[in-house]
Amino acid sequence: MQAWRVHRNGEPSEVMELEETDRPAPGDGQVLLKVRAANINFPDALLCRGQYQVRPPLPFTPGVEICGETEDGRRVLATPSLPGGGLAEYVVADEASLLPVPDALDDAEAAALHIGYQTGWFGLHRRARLQAGETLLVHAAAGGVGSAAVQLGKAAGATVIGVAGGPEKAAIARDLGCDLVIDRRAEDIVAVVKEATGGRGADVVYDPVGGDAYAKSVKCIAFEGRVVVVGFASGSIPAPGLNHALVKNYSVVGLHWGLYNTKDPAAVRACHDELTKLAEQGAIKPLVSERVPMAGAARAVQRVADGTSTGRIVVLPSGGTR
Repeated sequence: MQAWRVHRNGEPSEVMELEETDRPAPGDGQVLLKVRAANINFPDALLCRGQYQVRPPLPFTPGVEICGETEDGRRVLATPSLPGGGLAEYVVADEASLLPVPDALDDAEAAALHIGYQTGWFGLHRRARLQAGETLLVHAAAGGVGSAAVQLGKAAGATVIGVAGGPEKAAIARDLGCDLVIDRRAEDIVAVVKEATGGRGADVVYDPVGGDAYAKSVKCIAFEGRVVVVGFASGSIPAPGLNHALVKNYSVVGLHWGLYNTKDPAAVRACHDELTKLAEQGAIKPLVSERVPMAGAARAVQRVADGTSTGRIVVLPSGGTR
């Protein structure tokens, strides 16, 4: 089979190589899956760089989530077992962790449903306890992680303010359903949020960016607001001022969604049931901006690494269009 492999750490476009290799053999409790679609995530770039919290042995194949097909023809969502990631024609995955694909989604959309939307749901509902009528501020609202949070926030009845970089990404955030969009390159995030909320500020901030985004968020956070720290796509990890959190009476909460797979797997399945309902209702639909063939995977991972992509880029190993 064909698979993208990384033999040394570095930039994805430089270290990812498309190779012929043996099909993986499932172990106890695992199944072999044909990859119908593989969604690209920012962690795939971090894996290539050797900067992710998990460092698989070299060589490895990136790709942390897929829509796959079982031997009996069922479509399932899976997180492949590293070092054999999803940017390949076949993968193995733990049978107990497989989730059914919602009928409302095609293969590419389904491949983008699992990690991003689970992260958004747990962040907004389990960690931040977002309530209908509250104001949600979403950074990188046109990106893969942010776009999921925008849709989930709207589905929860919140007023959603999206932050994006540049007019093209701002237009995408607006089309996703944001009630207000801030172009961070042309507008003052703090001033716009305060004006839009009558000086109160945002009740919940969803931050996959870190750095300057976090610094501005805590300047426009509401009384008893919650900042959900999801990641650091900017490359800068902020150092929260706890005195500031005390004086303004807000919370900073972290979210490592992967921990739920081991600490509370039942919650992951319950969340998938909720996401399936929302997908069937049309309340959520992964924004797939590009569907690329297998040969384009390395360039696609690099674009995600560089922050130039919007929505989700999905690789179709078989060259299909679903």
